[in-house]
Amino acid sequence: MERKETETDRAGVFTLSAWRELLAYARPYRGAVVLGGALSLLGGLTGLVEPLVTKELVDALERGETVAGLLLLLTAAVLGSTVVNLLGAFLLGRTAESVVRDARVGLIHRILRLRVPQFARFPPGDLMSRVGTDTTLLNQAVSHALIDSVKGALMMIAILVVMVVMEPVLVLVTLGVLGVCGVLVGLLAPFYTRYNVTVQESLGDINNTLERALGAFRTIKATGVERRVEAEAVAASERAWKYGVRLAGMDGAMGALALMGIHLSFLAVLGIGGARVASGDTAIGTLIAFLLYLFYLIEPATELIDSVARFSAGVAAVRRVREVQRLDVEADGTPTPADPAPAAGADRCASLRFEDVVFRYPDTESPVHHGVSFDVPPGGVTAFVGGSGAGKSTIFALIERFYEPDGGRILLDGVDLGQWPLHRLRSGIGYVEQDAPVLAGTLRENLLLGVEHATDDDLAGVLASTRLDGLVARLPDGLDTRVGHRGSTLSGGERQRVAVARALLRKPRLLLLDEVTSQLDAVNELALREAIEQAARRTTVLVVAHRLSTVTRADRIVVMDAGRVRAVGTHRDLVESDDLYRELAATQLLTAQ
Repeated sequence: MERKETETDRAGVFTLSAWRELLAYARPYRGAVVLGGALSLLGGLTGLVEPLVTKELVDALERGETVAGLLLLLTAAVLGSTVVNLLGAFLLGRTAESVVRDARVGLIHRILRLRVPQFARFPPGDLMSRVGTDTTLLNQAVSHALIDSVKGALMMIAILVVMVVMEPVLVLVTLGVLGVCGVLVGLLAPFYTRYNVTVQESLGDINNTLERALGAFRTIKATGVERRVEAEAVAASERAWKYGVRLAGMDGAMGALALMGIHLSFLAVLGIGGARVASGDTAIGTLIAFLLYLFYLIEPATELIDSVARFSAGVAAVRRVREVQRLDVEADGTPTPADPAPAAGADRCASLRFEDVVFRYPDTESPVHHGVSFDVPPGGVTAFVGGSGAGKSTIFALIERFYEPDGGRILLDGVDLGQWPLHRLRSGIGYVEQDAPVLAGTLRENLLLGVEHATDDDLAGVLASTRLDGLVARLPDGLDTRVGHRGSTLSGGERQRVAVARALLRKPRLLLLDEVTSQLDAVNELALREAIEQAARRTTVLVVAHRLSTVTRADRIVVMDAGRVRAVGTHRDLVESDDLYRELAATQLLTAQ
């Protein structure tokens, strides 16, 4: 699959905005960056003394003078350059790792607070790639692209200044040859960013494919689609390999061009310089020192070329990271004393009201809700029934403010949901999703997720009411038994009961249960119904159910059809008054009840 042209492709590598984006990450450590860069530059400049000392040494030998002092000076220059370079490299390496840490922490913070519609735009594997692979590239960009490019440029300038002082004619020859090679390198540079973006996107595709497959490992095996999943991952790997090879080829080409420029310059300087020595215009020591400086240009030239590669990779990574950082996020969930609760009486049951609510999911045309209205008084059980796609589960998503309604109002305790701080809103809600997710870890960790305040008595009571006490007794390590990835060691019904127990432990004012009995046998369903009825004495319970046996004793049942409220009443009333509900009840052999 061919990749569409991105903003990075059109912008090119060396744009001012690209530099600004990269510098923004290094700004908190600018002191360390400057010091590390200065030490590295000082180490390089110290090395420039060596050709001058070599020139003096050759001249001294020609004059028959002693050279012991010059040899000691040369040794000191080498050792000094090594120590200073080591200190500079350590400071820059430490800074680069700090930049990576900050970027990762910021991304993790951002991703976990994304609004649900924004999160849905990206596959989980791609987000994981941005946190892992892309932030790692920032290390190379900061430590190499930013510092080595500046250091390399300054070193080249310093070397050329010394060479101009020594022999200006030979410098013109050198610049003429290097200039041609520099133009060729510059023509190749923009392709680096394009290929780096493609490689990084391909790595994200690999992560996404594997994350999706490993998250449904048994399904993959049961349906026999290992080859197809493998083919998707292999295709992404091949794409990464294809563009990685192109990167390697261009890297080699630019390195070869730089070396070719140095060697051609050497040959040109050797020929012309030799003629000038023969004519007496240049001393032999000067020519030797000039040639040494010419070879000294190899290192800064290589650093500049390497910086092009590192910089392009860093810019591509920065822009992928920035793409996530520009997404809308929810308000921080940390409670503050300045956040008053919009409604008093946090220890009582919640009331809920929908007023002509209209809602459509992002990037869809048809609304899910068409003017939905109903009232839920405090306490008791309110059930939502209807066919698939009627908009029942969407009610819970709107209550949790995963999405905002396009029209109408939702009131909790008489206050618009939009006025509730999110952390206060959600702290009073217990929510059990349709697929009842269980996280990797121990059973205890899953039960106490977000409810660390629960006591042992609370835990024992909830385990008994959801009939999990028998499961705990059978497990080898009891509550401290690990349940596997996504609760793979538990049955579907056990996962549902764990999710319900976790919600009950929150002691919520509003309990949302979405299809919590779909995978339970009759005995456990009856036990859970009794637990729900007990909970309804101290909290407001909302239940979405396809199995009407779960809700026949609900205080009120809201019948939904095609995004509208069709009828509201008790089971008995609806059997007598509503055709759709009567049909649902008859289909499930519940009409007699």
